[in-house]
Amino acid sequence: MSSPIVTVKTDQERQDLVIIPPTSGVGLSGKINVPGDKSISHRALMLGAIAEGETTIQGLLLGEDPQSTAACFRQMGADISELSDETVCVRGLGIGNLQEPNDVLNAGNSGTTLRLMLGLLASQPGRFFTVTGDKSLRSRPMSRVVTPLSQMGARIWGRDAGQLAPLAISGSHLKPTHYQSPVASAQVKSCLLLAGLSIHGETTVTEPALSRDHSERMLRAFGAEIEVDPSCHRVTVTGPATLKGQPVIVPGDISSAAFWLVAAAIIPGSDLLLENVGVNPTRTGILDALHQMEADVTLEHQREVAGEPVADIRVRSSQLKACEIGGALIPRLIDEVPILAVAATMAQGTTVIRDAQELRVKESDRLLAMAQELGKLGANVRERPDGLEITGGVPLQGADLDSYDDHRVAMSLAIAALLANGPSHLYNAQAASISYPNFIHTLKTALNDG
Repeated sequence: MSSPIVTVKTDQERQDLVIIPPTSGVGLSGKINVPGDKSISHRALMLGAIAEGETTIQGLLLGEDPQSTAACFRQMGADISELSDETVCVRGLGIGNLQEPNDVLNAGNSGTTLRLMLGLLASQPGRFFTVTGDKSLRSRPMSRVVTPLSQMGARIWGRDAGQLAPLAISGSHLKPTHYQSPVASAQVKSCLLLAGLSIHGETTVTEPALSRDHSERMLRAFGAEIEVDPSCHRVTVTGPATLKGQPVIVPGDISSAAFWLVAAAIIPGSDLLLENVGVNPTRTGILDALHQMEADVTLEHQREVAGEPVADIRVRSSQLKACEIGGALIPRLIDEVPILAVAATMAQGTTVIRDAQELRVKESDRLLAMAQELGKLGANVRERPDGLEITGGVPLQGADLDSYDDHRVAMSLAIAALLANGPSHLYNAQAASISYPNFIHTLKTALNDG
């Protein structure tokens, strides 16, 4: 059977146009291995670069964001082998030994690269760094990390009083702090913990809710003295630290798996197995939300790999029910809200997503993007200041869709278009390569297997 998806390169505009006709009753089936976890991939490269000795990484995500991280740390003297499907080797410099680069460090589209890196750069006395990113990243707020770093003695300058990249950093001796973060953000927490590795004393971050804990887990594995108090969402690193290179195995990214979880749940006749997916409790909000919606999702072969919980996830199509998603659940599924909005269009009743205003300062304003694009498909969507209100059960119609150059919006709309009556044109679909280079190919394969 030929694939119902056609990819067309429009050279003049340098855009990809993906034409997605309706599935005609074809469900998703077979097995899928999603790309390596993006959050863990970034941290493995960074910690390997500042550790002593060699770090080996298996399963690293080969998307554009980790490529940006590797390029930045190569410029600062770390020996990082070519990123590949096989083992990636990183020979680190040791904490405090990053070299002053002879050019601007470019984080591309990766907010994780830029924000986490700032903690390390600010704590390198006597060295000067300039960092930037693409158009999207230069519009995203950096004050959430610049402000606490400045309170620790960091010297950082940039556009809009240091709130926007490009940023210039003059490394200095920082002082320990206890920062009460106003937002539950793994990027803020990780930035300050990385800065604290070079500081004499304790650097503590307390959050209003639990954010993903990959940094704490990996720092401890590399030899840092980390204390975690989950009862009050507090983590402390004691410096100065010495990190030792480690073998790292990166599990599949649950944020990438989320697109298939929702797709198989809403496309009739689907029975899909996602293998080797990371199910860290700080990241499994998507599973909790789908269970609230009565999706047929089960975990199989649960185990632990290199300190991270991993499982195979089976999902079968079912009739979803509307629910309310908000509060402490949001930090555990913030990246999955766009695809959950797609699930809500197929659920019985009205789904309310709240407390998700963080999505307005991602690669795009994701609340605006999903409300507008799902609206083009005919979905009943109301945009709220902090979320979305979606009444399901309204038939979708094919439409011309725009990814907003946002990888998660692109993939979410591709899934939504599979449920439409008539073909949809998805412009800038190549944005998916930021975190999932083979997304369209995998989608074609899954449909063919059906």
